[in-house]
Amino acid sequence: MKKIRILVMEDDPTISSALDMILTEAGYNVDVAETGEAALELFDQQRYHLLIADLKLPGINGMEVIRQVKEKKPKTQVIVITGVGTQPIAEEALTLGAHDFLPKPFTDDQIKTAIDDVLKRHDAGPFQLFSLIQKREVLGVLSRAADDEKFWDELMELGSEALDKYQLISDAKAAIASGDLKWINENVGELNQKQLAFIFKRLERESY
Repeated sequence: MKKIRILVMEDDPTISSALDMILTEAGYNVDVAETGEAALELFDQQRYHLLIADLKLPGINGMEVIRQVKEKKPKTQVIVITGVGTQPIAEEALTLGAHDFLPKPFTDDQIKTAIDDVLKRHDAGPFQLFSLIQKREVLGVLSRAADDEKFWDELMELGSEALDKYQLISDAKAAIASGDLKWINENVGELNQKQLAFIFKRLERESY
């Protein structure tokens, strides 16, 4: 069976070298590109199953690389790795076709788990798109609830009914309305500070 080929697009040599070593030892074929231009050249030369993409790069930024890759080779899976404070940008990358994002710093196990999850979703076929929509919608709701006082009040008053216009399964609606952090972490992933703020505020209200 042909090995999975991964392109790591990262301009920090410490991070790119570490990822190269970790993923090669895990059995993947790995190439590294330090710029967006170099990444696009490599994609023109061969097929990659997965792109691990930093967004802040010299020259062409990571978001533009993702856009072009998804246009030309839409089956390519994408994981975004982000620095502190760039999670909202990473969420934007999901709308371009990225499949997951990890905030830096991350552990060896976290990146390997993210890769496994993305590849499994890819193998699952149509369910993959459904999962991505769920993830994007949950993150969007949590971010909005942290910023929008009126929306927060609606959630507290109406519960899951306030989420009817979102493309969410009933379990996701119930988890958001109740502040079920365990369910969200297991099904969506780790949250940024803004998204966690809503959960904590929701749980504080429940304790009164």
